[in-house]
Amino acid sequence: MEPEDFFGTISGGRVLDVATGDGNFIHFLVDSLKDYTEIIGVDNNKDVAPSFSAAFRKQRNIHFQLMDAHKLDFGDESFDFVCISNSLHHLDPEPVLREMKRVLRPGGFLLVSEMFCDEQTEAQMTHVLLHHWWAAVDTVNGIDHRETYTRQQLLDMVAALGLNDLTTFDLNDLSEDPKSKDFLAQLEVVFESYNQRANGHPELQSRGAELKARAKEVGFHSATTLMAAGRK
Repeated sequence: MEPEDFFGTISGGRVLDVATGDGNFIHFLVDSLKDYTEIIGVDNNKDVAPSFSAAFRKQRNIHFQLMDAHKLDFGDESFDFVCISNSLHHLDPEPVLREMKRVLRPGGFLLVSEMFCDEQTEAQMTHVLLHHWWAAVDTVNGIDHRETYTRQQLLDMVAALGLNDLTTFDLNDLSEDPKSKDFLAQLEVVFESYNQRANGHPELQSRGAELKARAKEVGFHSATTLMAAGRK
């Protein structure tokens, strides 16, 4: 079964997207779910609110709330579908997942979508290693950012929730040229940004230079994402 076939059968009802950022994953939900009544995206970073609002300004049933994922300000069993995408490595995962389960009604779906760091091609490993470098640079700048988890670690976290009818998908796209000149040019801007943020940390700048050379030699593909969904 493909993800679109699976999610296309689900009526989302009242949906919560945890650590939503600018709402990127909500676009997937809108396109994939059979239907929904309301989607609320929560994030503890107030700076993302304007871009979130701009993205969904024409949809009155999609809203942003400023909130800490570790302590959701919602009552028990408030939502029919609760999800988080590519944010667990920025958070303390166990309390966040417990909170997600708490606010989910019995029979509702909980979805975790997260890239993992093992079982990747060489071009995908460029993404993984870059991500770990970005995490290290963020950390020295006081930003919570951990290295990504293994696939089994993610499965173990989800298994600990005791969900029913667990379904998993491994999602990747290896169709693009991993050495695309256009993409490598875009990546160059990212390298420069993080290199500047690593000022005062020559070991991190050296690590960035090595990864820049790797991207040109090996190429870049996005790492595989695990999607794991189950019912409470």
